[in-house]
Amino acid sequence: MTSIGFTPSGPPETVLAPEPDAALAGLADADGLDDDARRAAVSAVVAAHPTFLAGWATLGDLGRDPIERYAAYRVGYHRGLDRLRQSGWRGSGYVRWEHETNRGFLRALAGLAEVAGVIGEGDEHERCEIFLRQLDPTWPPADLG
Repeated sequence: MTSIGFTPSGPPETVLAPEPDAALAGLADADGLDDDARRAAVSAVVAAHPTFLAGWATLGDLGRDPIERYAAYRVGYHRGLDRLRQSGWRGSGYVRWEHETNRGFLRALAGLAEVAGVIGEGDEHERCEIFLRQLDPTWPPADLG
């Protein structure tokens, strides 16, 4: 169940629906594997669940070079925008880290910001950093990892 709540002190807040159990289980199963096997396992999970935001963020984390990381994070970011819109988000309002179901999107956006800076996309890096703070004014979370 997706929810949009109105807070008395600010904009609405969007909480994404939970990811499919099979996708979460596949990601957990991939955790103990070495890098190449883990990347392949996560890729298979994402192929089976292409809207799985935590999967895209993890593929970005496992990328072999900045461009591979950038591509995975960018797909996760755009898939996340699609899911946010499907959840009632209209381009503004909070999408906070404190809600576990929002973390895949926020990880993809944070990864995109980081790698954009690495590859010299300074404007995109700055836009993503600002967007993260608009979505969650307490950004960055202590447990981002």
